Amino acid sequence: MVTTPTGKARKPAARKRPAAPAVRTASRPAPKPAGSAAGKAASAARTPAPRRRLKDHYERFMVLLEGSGSQATGSSYYMILGSALALTVIGLMMVLSASSVEAIAAAAGSGANAASTFDLFVKQLIFAAIGVAAMLLLSKFGPRFYRFIAWFALLGAGFLLVLVLIIGEEVNGNKNWLTFGPVTGQPSEAAKLAMAIWLAMVLSRKKGLIDQPMHALIPAVPGAGILIALVMAGHDLGTVLIMGAIMLAALFFAGVRLKLLGLLALGAVAGGLLMSAVSGNRTSRISAWLQLDCSGGLCDQANAGMYALASGGWLGVGIGQSRQKWTWIPEAHNDFIFAIIGEEFGLLGTMVVLVLFGILAVATVRVTMRHTQPFIRIVCGCILVWIIGQAFVNIAMVTGLFPVIGVPLPFISYGGSSLTFTLAAVGVLLSFARTIPEREPAAP
Repeated sequence: MVTTPTGKARKPAARKRPAAPAVRTASRPAPKPAGSAAGKAASAARTPAPRRRLKDHYERFMVLLEGSGSQATGSSYYMILGSALALTVIGLMMVLSASSVEAIAAAAGSGANAASTFDLFVKQLIFAAIGVAAMLLLSKFGPRFYRFIAWFALLGAGFLLVLVLIIGEEVNGNKNWLTFGPVTGQPSEAAKLAMAIWLAMVLSRKKGLIDQPMHALIPAVPGAGILIALVMAGHDLGTVLIMGAIMLAALFFAGVRLKLLGLLALGAVAGGLLMSAVSGNRTSRISAWLQLDCSGGLCDQANAGMYALASGGWLGVGIGQSRQKWTWIPEAHNDFIFAIIGEEFGLLGTMVVLVLFGILAVATVRVTMRHTQPFIRIVCGCILVWIIGQAFVNIAMVTGLFPVIGVPLPFISYGGSSLTFTLAAVGVLLSFARTIPEREPAAP
């Protein structure tokens, strides 16, 4: 209260409040819908920078694997087809380069005519043509056809493997060849594709029962185990390893529990070690790999392969100019053909091969992820592990990471049956990559 000169009290004057600023209705934009592009951009702007970068990398990676829209249905098909054909052409070129000099060296001592110089290349070319025809033919069929032939393929492969044990030929300690007139082949290569299709058929019917160990294992493991045992009876441990990987891949893509898969994998490793321990040939290869015993030239092939890779440098010595293929690497056109690629085309050439296998792997994963039918996913997963896994084992063997176990490089190493059925497996992939709907209903 304030007192006036007359003694009367008066109230203080009320303070005036400042006027509120005028509201600008046009300066505040309306909120964007959450699902719109602008809404996503606004949400991304509010996300912290490290998390935003991580999310962007993840989305780019998923687009790389799955594709988007028509890209998912078109590019995967042509990536699989293009990489397979490119690897086949490289293989033909390298078989010509590696096998011709071996034939010349052999002809010099035996007096054979010059026409025999290109025999192996001509045979490989014929099998490549057969394989491409099979690939294009199989790409026209759908899942229903492959389900129908699954049992016939398994029984046919088993019959041929039994014939191998009865009338088959033994080559380098492995009895895995059948000869019918002028045609010689390995039924174990057909068994790989038959096993992949049959496993996918039986496992895809399990549906919700796949979590139960008995349903997961029977009849898949006994059926595939019979084929593996027949190949093992022919002493071909390298092929047995690849077939075992195909079986484990089928169980994994079918949704079998990882604990059960781990137990099966441990059992497979124990069986492989046991088979190696009871065989003097395999034991000597492991000793040579560990540099424990190189007597009798056990280390010569592996060392020559390393010399070939080292002498190739960055760009190689030139096509046809390899020195190690002149009898230094025994049968350089077979399991150690990757070393010849490294010598003639250098590190750049080997990287091209690795990139092509990588493109094939990424495109196969795309097809697998876009489909929802268990049968298709299991078949694609088995073929992926078969081709890429076998390539990994072969390259690891040539570079000294694994012992020499006699596994060919898919598409590239010499071998008619291997090339034919690998291209046939690619045809199965192409049949599933031809049309991939955005949302495919699960199979009943």
